[in-house]
Amino acid sequence: MIIGCPKEIKPQEFRVGLTPAAAHEAIVNGHEVIVETGAGIGAGFADEDYIAEGATILPTAADVFAKADMIVKVKEPQAVERKMLRKGQLLFTYLHLAPDPEQTKDLLESGATCIAYETVTDDRGGLPLLAPMSEVAGRLAPQVGAYTLQKANGGRGVLLGGVPGVAPGRVVVIGGGVVGTHAARIAAGMGADVTVLDRSIPRLRYLDDVFGKEFKTAYASAANTMELACEADMIIGAVLIPGAAAPKLISRAQLSELKPGAVLVDVAIDQGGCFETSKATTHQDPIYEVDGVMHYCVANMPGAVARTSTLALGNATLPFMIALANKGWKQACKDDKHLLNGLNVHDGKLTYAAVGEALGIETVDPATLL
Repeated sequence: MIIGCPKEIKPQEFRVGLTPAAAHEAIVNGHEVIVETGAGIGAGFADEDYIAEGATILPTAADVFAKADMIVKVKEPQAVERKMLRKGQLLFTYLHLAPDPEQTKDLLESGATCIAYETVTDDRGGLPLLAPMSEVAGRLAPQVGAYTLQKANGGRGVLLGGVPGVAPGRVVVIGGGVVGTHAARIAAGMGADVTVLDRSIPRLRYLDDVFGKEFKTAYASAANTMELACEADMIIGAVLIPGAAAPKLISRAQLSELKPGAVLVDVAIDQGGCFETSKATTHQDPIYEVDGVMHYCVANMPGAVARTSTLALGNATLPFMIALANKGWKQACKDDKHLLNGLNVHDGKLTYAAVGEALGIETVDPATLL
């Protein structure tokens, strides 16, 4: 199989879908690897690093799309990239289709087979290809939130860790999954007063048992959520429904109840955001204000630490990429039900129920396509 890796073109996206080490593994397995020139520069990988592993460098993304049997990326294909997809081609990347009807329409029309990182599952009920970026985004959230809290950036002017004689900042993390746990640990490590909200009692019990001395936990009822949000300097939205649009946790009407200059960090923005006033921003222009409340809603937060993110993502995606290349997508999905859960689009058919529900599109059972 010919595996192609184009350069990411989403604004301020520096990650790359294929590391030189992954290229090496693919080539050892008998496959050809083609990479667009400069694709790895943002993550610290030169063209020469890929060439040293046996990959071929091509001058444009169009060359890569035209020749490759499988395209491996990081972010969802942009409009110009979607036009280059073709029937029978395999796309392996993050898609986040539920809040993106235009992308969904284009992928259906392309006839390509599209497997989304974010809906591949594992035996523990986790999302192994989303987890590495969730870990990165969770750890970044308090860091970017602390920056946004600075007065010069429109925030309350609160130092998360406080100083002797001055109380620390209060951070509320909504969602106790991978993102929320990592966010809470970092915020607590910065000295903040942290509370994690979740609706799963077993998860709250686990967090309390393991991290009880680092941060507090509370049940995420609507009343509890707003009571704690009104006291917070920073609120981190870390709620995920796999493959589906994120639920709205704080409405615009409720913003007036928050502290002036409080900060909302929406880590769920890829899935449409978990605050009603969230809209996707970029690293170039990450912060905006609504009703006196500052919002940080960058849709590719891990791209800020592109090398760490690329290596972490590559470690997770490599076994699945090799399986797809070695067996073809049908056999690989027959052999691995968790990889089959990643199938979102095939030959003009939508195959992920949560996306269909969000967008009002009829779906087919992916197992029937095997």
